[in-house]
This record gives sequence, C-alpha cells and structure tokens, in this order.
Amino acid sequence: MASPTRSFWEPSKVLVFGGGNFGSCLADHLGDSDHNVYLWSRQEEVVKSLNEVHRNPIYLKDHQFSVNITAVGPELPGKTLIDDMDVLLFAIPTQFLRENLAKLQSYLDRKKHPLLIFVNKGIEIGTHALTLEIIADTCGTEIAKAATFIILTRFAVVQRQPTSVSVTSFTDSEAQRAAVLFHQPHFRCYTGSDPIGTELAGALKNVYAIAAGAADGLGFENNTRAMIITRGLAEMTRIGTAYGADPLTFLGLAGVGDLFMTCSSPTSRNYSVGFRLGKGESLDSIIDSLGSIAEGVTTAKGVKMILDELGIKARIAMTIYEVLYEGKDIQTAVRELLELPLSKEIDLPSATGGPAKQLMEKLGLY
Repeated sequence: MASPTRSFWEPSKVLVFGGGNFGSCLADHLGDSDHNVYLWSRQEEVVKSLNEVHRNPIYLKDHQFSVNITAVGPELPGKTLIDDMDVLLFAIPTQFLRENLAKLQSYLDRKKHPLLIFVNKGIEIGTHALTLEIIADTCGTEIAKAATFIILTRFAVVQRQPTSVSVTSFTDSEAQRAAVLFHQPHFRCYTGSDPIGTELAGALKNVYAIAAGAADGLGFENNTRAMIITRGLAEMTRIGTAYGADPLTFLGLAGVGDLFMTCSSPTSRNYSVGFRLGKGESLDSIIDSLGSIAEGVTTAKGVKMILDELGIKARIAMTIYEVLYEGKDIQTAVRELLELPLSKEIDLPSATGGPAKQLMEKLGLY
C-alpha cells in the first residue's frame, strides 16, 4: 500500500467495489481526474466490455468511460491488489455489504489501511444497522472510526454537472483525504464530522422520494411535492435527533440537498417506484422490471424498526411502509395522511441519542 502521508493531489490508486450505477459513475469521475482506477464487478460482461470498449453494457449504456479504468472480476479482488491500493471505495448495496466485507476483512491491516470510502445508502434489514455498525462488526472498530461517507447523486456526476457533496467521518483527516481525492471545479466537497447523521439522511430520503413519486403518479402538482419534501425533512430531522445525530446535518447537503434532488428527479429509482405505484402498478411488477435496486424499498423496513425502537412518529415514512408491505391502498393512504389532526410544525423529541450513543460506545468514542 502506498504511504498514507503522500499528497492526494497526486494520482492515487483506487479500487471501486461495485460496477452498478454509482460505482461506475464514481470510477469514471476519478478516472477523468487522472487517478488510476480499478473497478470490480461481479458481472463478467461488464468487466469485458469496460476493458475492451470502455462501456458498461448494463448501466449508463450510452456513456463512454474513462480510459483510466481497469475492470476486474467477477471474483473478488485478493490481498495482492488491495495491498497496492491507496483507496478502497464501496458502492455495494447496503443489503450485500456485510457479506462482502466479511470476505475482505482479512486483507485489511487495522493500523495501516487504505482510505475507505462508502457511498451506499440504506439500513440493513433484520439488524436495522447503519453501515458504520456493519463495518465495525466485520472489520473492527479502528477501521469503522476511519471510514468516510459520501452522499451524492449519480447523474450529476456522470454528466459533469456542477454539484456539491458531503464528506463525513469521525476522523477529520480521513474526510479531508476523501474530499481532496474527489474535489474538482464541478464537484465540490464539504467535510463534516457526523457520519451517523449523514448515513441516516442518505437512507431516509429514499423513503420520502417514493412518497414524492407516488404523489406525482397520482396527478398532484408542485405544491404537494413541496409539502412532502418539507414534511419529509421534518420527519428525517425528528428521527435523526432521536437517534442521536446532529439535527443540523439534515439542513446540509446530505439532508435537504439530497432529499430535494431525489424527490424531484424522474431518473431516481426510488422516485420511479413511487410514481409507478401512484399509477396503479404493483410493487412486485415494478421491482421485477426496474433492473436495479431501489434502496428506499428495503430501507422502509429498517425505518419501521427504528421508529418502533425510538417510540416516535413519522407518518409519511410509516405510510410508505404500509403501502409497500401491508398492502394498503395508495388512495386510502393519501386520504388518511391528509385527515390527520392538527400538529406542531417543528416537533423534535425530548429523549435523544440512544442508538447513536450505543454505536459510539461500541467504537470507543463515547
């Protein structure tokens, strides 16, 4: 592994795990930034096509990818390649992260390891664990404390549209390294120190994107979407505060920024799920034809468990859970939401911090 003290203004060796939408577009951005990028995919046709013609035959099919990308797979990379990397970037869906980290953890030196970046969004089904806890369980607390998290939207990256992202870690120096790695005039990075809040925001907003898509599918217009985004942000902040995150995190790029983008974009997979539900399609039919994972569908289960544990209310999130998993008719769900009694606009919980405190104690940070 290259020296961790080297300047990250210089080209770095980056191994990206995951050849889907997120992994491919981030590999392309880093390749265009003159880094030496290795992209692991479990699909042999993706590996072959990227290496031969610099195209991904499954995701972002019309895009010509950077010549600085070398695809590897379908077998997981071994210790030799990992030891030679400066950066490991994980773009693996949350529900599959644990099994892959368990396979890779023996290759990581707990005291001297590459920069570790995670861009997945979601809450693990069954355990309702955040990515931080999955990392701690599989790779140890030292690696979890150094892990860095980036919340972003893939299409802004691949189209080179001006965009900003939140880069957070419990270790400030690691967040700074990740920011320097990614930063370009069109890709501005802002660092922070609340990875728990960043993770929650990135996961929760996908549930509200389903709600926004459903509203559009039902024929509602901009006022309704604005209501969902605003009330969704209030629910996200309430959940995050009760969990133990910094409520200000939800007013930043990882919170309201990503929420607004995902709830307003027809290219969002989660928005698309909601839109098609609003048009009357069944969830099974939507998932079968989607072609990729919509994290909000699985995250809704984790949110339900967290709400039950925390004992707080988030009516929009719960309604999405009921539509997805309890068969509630979407027209009935809308009517029940609109007929809820009056309530305070800002209603943060008085009891805060339980799950975050437990996680930070696990990491030796509390």
